[in-house]
Amino acid sequence: MERFLCLDIGNKRIGVAVSDPFNSYSLPVETIFRKNLKTDLDRIDFLVKEKGISAIVCGLPVNFDGSVSIQTERAKYFIDKLSEKVNLPIYPVDERCTTCEAEEVLISQGKSREERKSCVDSLAATSILQGFLNEKNKGK
Repeated sequence: MERFLCLDIGNKRIGVAVSDPFNSYSLPVETIFRKNLKTDLDRIDFLVKEKGISAIVCGLPVNFDGSVSIQTERAKYFIDKLSEKVNLPIYPVDERCTTCEAEEVLISQGKSREERKSCVDSLAATSILQGFLNEKNKGK
């Protein structure tokens, strides 16, 4: 049975979400506050094993016009290092607007800036993964 882990990779934080056992919907897991590459990769590797993950979806930050940015290059570097660590299929997907949408949801719920900082990235990862699952399940 397939199960997906999704990462919203940022400079300071990595949002994490997982699919339910039937790959119908996504659930927020945690926000990893980045320390260094090894520690970050070790945490993700732990989550992959703990959750029985078979593939990873990574948000790829691109400019609004779809062109590559510095953040795109940073995310690609992280994805390359992650692929060496976990040896699983990794699917990079366009993540345009997901963090902004997550931020708006949290503001509408009256969350403080500090509260938003602790969960906006996992909510963005949830949104990225849900889009991926919706596409994957279209033909079913």
